[in-house]
Amino acid sequence: MLVVQNCLLSDDIKNVDFCCDLTCCKGRCCIEGDVGAPLEEEEVSQIEDYIDEIMPFMTAKGIDVVKSMGVFDYGVEGEYVTPLIDDKDCAFICYEDGIAKCAIEKAYNQGVIPHNKPISCHLYPIRLSKYQDVIALNYDKWSVCKDAATFGHTKNIKLYEFLKEPLIRKFGKQWYDELLEEIKR
Repeated sequence: MLVVQNCLLSDDIKNVDFCCDLTCCKGRCCIEGDVGAPLEEEEVSQIEDYIDEIMPFMTAKGIDVVKSMGVFDYGVEGEYVTPLIDDKDCAFICYEDGIAKCAIEKAYNQGVIPHNKPISCHLYPIRLSKYQDVIALNYDKWSVCKDAATFGHTKNIKLYEFLKEPLIRKFGKQWYDELLEEIKR
């Protein structure tokens, strides 16, 4: 286990090879599952503030879901999650060349909104769990990411390297530098 500031990280984060290969998986993490992606409270507000700018990137079914139930739903433990289309696809899904992508991220990348996709999506396959003042970071091994593990091995990319940008987005550059030092030990 690695310890960086108030975070406990599973050894998988430094040991697992990982690099998304959307040509193989087609973005299945956005279209499979039984609950939406976790949302932080401030993300709910950000999505609500910019939903009109995000909608042009969404599917018609996703727009219908958001219009009928709002930009969030509740998970099994009462936490905020993205709403789903027919209890499967994320409502914020969009497609490019048959690959499921995020309409929020697309709007962000095109400069239409100032906030990227939810951090839980950006960090995936790392999942965060909060315990009082401690945050646990664990690798969520899921069969839909099997190709990403193979591709990461081929390219010799570790999970923490692949997720450098979202880790810095969530915890800061200093935290990431401390993680690198911890990994070297």
